[in-house]
Amino acid sequence: MKKIEAIIRPFKLEDVKEALIEEGIRGLTITEVRGYGRQKGHKETYRGSEYQIEFVPKIKIEVVVEDKNSEKVIAAILRGAKTGQVGDGKIFVSNIEDAIRIRTEESGKAAL
Repeated sequence: MKKIEAIIRPFKLEDVKEALIEEGIRGLTITEVRGYGRQKGHKETYRGSEYQIEFVPKIKIEVVVEDKNSEKVIAAILRGAKTGQVGDGKIFVSNIEDAIRIRTEESGKAAL
C-alpha cells in the first residue's frame, strides 16, 4: 500500500477532489496547513503598509491506496492541482505497512 500526501493551493481542493472521485477513490483526509517552499512566503499591502507573509496557507491531502492505484491517484492530483505557477505544491509517496479498520478489525487491502 502507498500513502500519498499532497500539499496544494486551497482553491484547488475541489478540483483535486473531483479528479480523485473520477478515479474511484472513496476516501481522503484533508488538513489546513501553513508553510513555505522556494518562494519563502510573499509580500502583501494592507491599508498602505507592506508586510511579509512567511507561512502561506495550503491544504494537505492524504490518501492511502493499493500499490496498483498509486500512479492514477498521483495523475489525478496533478491534473486537479496544477496551475503552472510557483507554489502549486508537492506530492509525497510513502510505503504503508498495514492498515486496520477499527470497526471491523479488517486489515490490509480490505481495510481500505
